[in-house]
Amino acid sequence: MNFILVLEKAFKQNKNPENAFAMAKYMKNNFPFFGIKTEERRRIFKEIWKENKNEISENARTVAVALYSKKEREFHYCAIEILIKELKGNYKKEDIQLIEKLIGNNSWWDSVDTIAKYILGEYLLEFPLEAQNVIKRFSNSGNMWLNRSAILFQLGYKQKTNADFLFSQCLKQAHSKEFFIQKAIGWSLREYAKSNPKIVRQFVENSNLKPLSRKEALKNICCP
Repeated sequence: MNFILVLEKAFKQNKNPENAFAMAKYMKNNFPFFGIKTEERRRIFKEIWKENKNEISENARTVAVALYSKKEREFHYCAIEILIKELKGNYKKEDIQLIEKLIGNNSWWDSVDTIAKYILGEYLLEFPLEAQNVIKRFSNSGNMWLNRSAILFQLGYKQKTNADFLFSQCLKQAHSKEFFIQKAIGWSLREYAKSNPKIVRQFVENSNLKPLSRKEALKNICCP
């Protein structure tokens, strides 16, 4: 694909070994980086995207999968950004297979959280009848990142949040010893508290959540 070849060439031309070392270290050395900071990466990416707009629009899923299979983290970010833009309002029911694959591969908080909120969350808004089965499968998975996604997918829903759904997921994972699960519980509750602080406080006070989850959930709720 011309787009990927041009993008790869541009990233190689703009690599910064010093930044790459620091960025990889920040991500616990889970991935190599070109060392291109976000603002510059997006500038390069958008220019090449604009020049190859038709190719990307017609092959968004294929392009994203190809980018996600590469080792450098910048490619993964580009893949996610393509899917966020190109698939919104255009999801197919079978896209859940792609979404699950993205969450389960090259997994770390930066990619998983973005996919959960902007891709999984959007997909389930378009296919609400799939939510029960999808989230049940994700929450029952042995993959911690799928568990986290099942908690976080409603992050952008605000008043559309299904509180019973959210609370049930928090309770299901409440005894997890995983930092990323405890944090996700607190984060999801804190976000929902912006729309409904009273019900979140009541839930937290009546639930046996881990201290980290409680702390995060109540962080921005004023004392009664």
